[in-house]
Amino acid sequence: MNRLNPRKLLLSKWTAAHPLNREKHFLVTELFCDEEGTVLQIELQAVLTKRAQRMAWQTLQDAQIWTMGWK
Repeated sequence: MNRLNPRKLLLSKWTAAHPLNREKHFLVTELFCDEEGTVLQIELQAVLTKRAQRMAWQTLQDAQIWTMGWK
């Protein structure tokens, strides 16, 4: 399990454990917060294809899916 501070995720780098469509490396490009400033979701962008997907930040805590940094 990856330990994360959701406020420090912006521009962080991630590697997919099981890449799809040659999309292995990702960058967090945006944080989506509620009115109190709590991070709810992130936008993750594939470096190769520039495809963006929006997801809950807690998904990055699963070490079987995501690895911190580019490997």
